Amino acid sequence: MKYLRIDTNGIAETTAINTSAGAGDANKIVATGSDGRIHSSLMPVGIGAETKSITASEALSAGDLVNLWDDSGTVKCRKADASNGRQAHGFVLSPVSANASATVYFEGTVTGLTGLTAGSRYCLSATIPGGVTTTIPTTAGQIYQPIGYAISTTELTFEPNEPIVRV
Repeated sequence: MKYLRIDTNGIAETTAINTSAGAGDANKIVATGSDGRIHSSLMPVGIGAETKSITASEALSAGDLVNLWDDSGTVKCRKADASNGRQAHGFVLSPVSANASATVYFEGTVTGLTGLTAGSRYCLSATIPGGVTTTIPTTAGQIYQPIGYAISTTELTFEPNEPIVRV
C-alpha cells in the first residue's frame, strides 16, 4: 500500500510498513500483511500472541505441537507425543532445524494443518509426534491431552488441557 505524504521537499509517495523495527518506524502508516492481519511487531508490548524463543532439540515442522523440557538447566523444545508422555505446552508456526531457535506460541491458532474437520475436538496424537488426532489414545502409559477445536480444515484453536495418563 502506498500513500502520499508532504515533507520539506514537497509531496512524496511512501510505502506503508507491515512490520516494525522499533522507534525508527514511529509515525509511519501501517498496512496489513499478506494474511490480512497486523503483524505483532506493530502492537504495544503485552498485546499479541504469547511467545518465547526456545532452542529446538530436534527438527520441527510448521504446525507441530511442542513439549518443553529441561536440558541440564536450559529449556528446550521438542515434538509433543502422547505415546511417551510428552505433553503439549505450545506450538510452532514455522519449520525449525535441530539446535536452532524456535518461536514457540503458547496461545492462539495453529495454522498450516491439513485434513481437519471443522468443529471437531482434537487431542495430542500418539502415532504422529507433534500432531493431533480425533482418536483418543487408549494404551497404558500413553496420555490423553485434549488440545482444541478445528475452526477450519487447516486451523486449530490451541486450548490445551492437562494430560491424563492412561492405565
